[in-house]
Amino acid sequence: MSSVKTSIRFFDHVPVRSVWDEDTSKWWLCAADIVSAIVETNNPRVYWATLKRRHAELFANCKQLKLTAADGKQYKTDVINDEMLTVLMAIVKSPKKDVFLHWLSSVGDSLDEKSKQKAYDLFESGAINSIEIGTFRGLQQIHAFIFGGLYDFAGQIRSKNISKGGFVFANALYLPENLKRIEAMPEHTLAEIIKKYIEMNIAHPFMEGNGRSMRIWLDLILKKRLAKCVDWSKIDKKDYLNAMEKSPYDNRWILDLIGNALTDAIDEREMFMKGIDYSYYYEAEN
Repeated sequence: MSSVKTSIRFFDHVPVRSVWDEDTSKWWLCAADIVSAIVETNNPRVYWATLKRRHAELFANCKQLKLTAADGKQYKTDVINDEMLTVLMAIVKSPKKDVFLHWLSSVGDSLDEKSKQKAYDLFESGAINSIEIGTFRGLQQIHAFIFGGLYDFAGQIRSKNISKGGFVFANALYLPENLKRIEAMPEHTLAEIIKKYIEMNIAHPFMEGNGRSMRIWLDLILKKRLAKCVDWSKIDKKDYLNAMEKSPYDNRWILDLIGNALTDAIDEREMFMKGIDYSYYYEAEN
């Protein structure tokens, strides 16, 4: 099981990876990812390598730590700390620099970021091992853990009707009955599990935080029943949202997306953390 602590945040849909360094007790940012986020270039790695070669301070003070690449393998990658980020921003010419720095400085203060850290802790603390799998109570446990102290309704069934994008979710009056029906649905095959996931999404039992809780809930069912989980980084945000929008009427799209993204890396810490990162990315408005 990998013990590397990593995190992914998205700036204008560009993933910016960071990794925790035990020696300095700090998060370090992937240099090439920063370049990709703020500079118009077809090869951010080459762009960064050129900057590093031309500027001795960057060359001397960047580190190489392992990060997972697009092929799923870990490689030693150039990373920089906050001090070197300031140096990089002074060198690079980009109209996005100020926006990027503001985004980076404010990201930790948002409610989403706070609940995201709590979602990480669900795994780190081992609390995930006590979650009931496939039940609504299990979904409540997840929601209460990651939103406790942030929403006063954490883990509680909503009593109001809600809608999103013109779609009206299950009537609050009948939610308890519907949730019992969904809980009793079979979950022996991938098709059955996805159907149950779709029905829970239609129910949307909480006022906020349904998707982020349900994707963890789904992965736990997949792990128990199929010894698989979803590598969410393989599912494009737009494709996922479109498939979920169609799912109440046609589940083929979401079934294919998830089926093609399954992995047997069910106990890897980094797979879970990456799943959280992408799950929160799906919910971001921009």
